[in-house]
Amino acid sequence: MTELSRGENRPAPGDRMTVTVRCSAPVDVSALLLGASGKVRSDADFVFFNQPAGPGVTYRHGQGAGDAVEVLTGALPPDVERVVVTASLDGNGPRNFAGVGSLLATIGSPSGTLTFPVTGLSTETAVVCVEIYRRSGAWKVRAVGQGYDNGLAGIATAFGVDIDAEPPPPPPAPTGFAPPPAHQSAPPAYPNPPAYSPPPPAYPPSYPPSSAPQQGAPPMQSDLFNPNFAETNGVGIQKQGGKMIKVAVNGETMARAGAMVAYQGDLHFQALGSGGIGRAIQQRLTGEGVPLMKVSGRGDLFLANNASDVHTIDLDGSDGLTINGSNVLAFDPTLRYDIRRVQGAAGYASNAGLFNCVFTGHGRIAITTHGTPVVLQVDQPTYADPQAAVAWSSSLQTGIKRNDSFGLGRLMGRSTGEGVTLAFSGRGFVIVQPSELPSGGLIAGTGGGQQAGQSGGGVFGGILG
Repeated sequence: MTELSRGENRPAPGDRMTVTVRCSAPVDVSALLLGASGKVRSDADFVFFNQPAGPGVTYRHGQGAGDAVEVLTGALPPDVERVVVTASLDGNGPRNFAGVGSLLATIGSPSGTLTFPVTGLSTETAVVCVEIYRRSGAWKVRAVGQGYDNGLAGIATAFGVDIDAEPPPPPPAPTGFAPPPAHQSAPPAYPNPPAYSPPPPAYPPSYPPSSAPQQGAPPMQSDLFNPNFAETNGVGIQKQGGKMIKVAVNGETMARAGAMVAYQGDLHFQALGSGGIGRAIQQRLTGEGVPLMKVSGRGDLFLANNASDVHTIDLDGSDGLTINGSNVLAFDPTLRYDIRRVQGAAGYASNAGLFNCVFTGHGRIAITTHGTPVVLQVDQPTYADPQAAVAWSSSLQTGIKRNDSFGLGRLMGRSTGEGVTLAFSGRGFVIVQPSELPSGGLIAGTGGGQQAGQSGGGVFGGILG
């Protein structure tokens, strides 16, 4: 075993190497395949927890023993000149490497082992540990130890990964399936309604089907055959009772992964993770995001999430909707979302602070709540429990308010149980559910809120349809 110092290089110990990174704090390990320009050739050259395989390079979770990157030099494309292996703090431990006790990179192969103890880091939150590079037709290993203050996203950007890119556009919807007449109607239109008043619905109203006996119906009777239990009609996203939605798919729609309970017709399902590399990184750093699947084709899709109550909201593009990602069930592909931090909330939760998803654009979104919510119009200072506030107008200003005074009673364990609340001001609305049990753990780092937009108030085509 040979120990390397910073900047030292040695011949690669073999054609197949495993680079293992062990740290006294939780870190994410990743690898980037770089061309002659020192940049990735495409986002596919970024190998990490959400994209664990690339040409000649594989990421493997260490299950507590140190994550590893396996490199097979013979399988690397000829235009790849270097493979760099990085480590970044995952937000569940120290804020930077100054608080980390040890960081060790080991390059192992059947014919030998190299080690590199990474030292001398302070404010950095990510570091390039080692690189494997070509030189005169042979492969070598260099101990790098270069740190970055802006984490995994900073490393990815420095090497040419476009973390802000949207997922590639979907292929055209298949045309071989002949849809039933209910799916031949025109796409939904979204009118601009007046602010905060029940507008005409953006989607055409639906009517229950006729209850007349159908030829070939089973010879049995039940209240289940009542029209109240029949599927709704209409285009796009429609409520199917109080705990399910029906999506008349004629092209594509976006839905929470695993939320499908039934479908009819010719539909195809594609997992999208959190919606692209950029959002995967954001989701890892913040704990917030929406695990997505794209559903394409023609047919009827039925979605639900643990029998939670469902509601639909139409956005007309004049304001955004800030929502806990765990409360998102489905949305039109015309909408876009980002992950943003709540203003004034850093330090009250995890190292990352409080985060939520912000939806903007023109279209319909289906959300879930635990129980029947109340919609508060923010026409005076408004406060809500962080685990009960499901969604709000993105144009609202948000912050954190302490309700318990810090004194002897607090030190003795006495508390009102309402120590921290989310504060809202401006013009808009807040949706509050009658439950403080978060779907994904709001205060634990899987949700929160944000302040975004500068408009004087959000205009939505119907709140909680």
